[in-house]
Amino acid sequence: MDHALLPALTRIAEALDRLSPPAAASPSLKGADAFVWHPSPRPRLQPVRRVAAVGIGLLQGIDRQKDILVENTLRFARGLPANNVMLWGARGMGKSSLVKAAHAAANQAVPGSLALIEIHREDIRTLPDLLNILREQPRRALVFCDDLSFEKDDADYKALKSVLDGGIEGRPANVLFYATSNRRHLMARDMIENERSTAISPGEAVEEKVSLSDRFGLWIGFHNCDGPTYHAMVAGYVAALGIAVDPETLRREANEWQVTRGSRSGRVAWQFVTDLAGRHGVALPG
Repeated sequence: MDHALLPALTRIAEALDRLSPPAAASPSLKGADAFVWHPSPRPRLQPVRRVAAVGIGLLQGIDRQKDILVENTLRFARGLPANNVMLWGARGMGKSSLVKAAHAAANQAVPGSLALIEIHREDIRTLPDLLNILREQPRRALVFCDDLSFEKDDADYKALKSVLDGGIEGRPANVLFYATSNRRHLMARDMIENERSTAISPGEAVEEKVSLSDRFGLWIGFHNCDGPTYHAMVAGYVAALGIAVDPETLRREANEWQVTRGSRSGRVAWQFVTDLAGRHGVALPG
């Protein structure tokens, strides 16, 4: 090479360095208590400044479920052993609300201990990448997937299975995985039946899929809401919000509301009480 060209080439290289974008900072759990995981176009944890959560005291009709999840989450926040959790069952009974409320309750008891990280169902295949990032963080994290399930020909469940099993490295000690689902086994029935009919060893193929839920240390079931439970939820919300209404009027209007909705659940009860609070000029907690 002509040594006379060396200074010019050096200046060109330095100019290109100045023009190139800075290296992306590694995602961090600082600055917020909740984040949303975005795996592309570059991996990042987007801070959530305000979580859409209901206070733990406002969740009615699920006292047993509440006790189990809050206790497990508090143990984790305090650095004690705790389990991955699947909350499964009837729609509208407070599964996702309970996860967010338990996270808030744990951070109130042990300030700043836990980050809540939401991963969308379509990003489950990137869960191992997220855990590799969290493994290096000093803070503990709850990774949360709402409405998790798998359909026919969907192989993403294998990423979740490997994470729950731990793999060679093992699940990071500072991470728990919480999921909600309407399905007990996370799989559609036709998906399981398809595996049974096409596999060389049908029993083993079905077992692989059904056993996915077995890898959660805790299962918390949420069941369909009967009439007395629905009215107890409404009465509990009304009392907590301080809405002055005659009990007979409350019962009649609550019945009318659930008839028009065609269902009873904690969600329907809260929607009715939201409407009632608006009519009575009572602000909801915020």
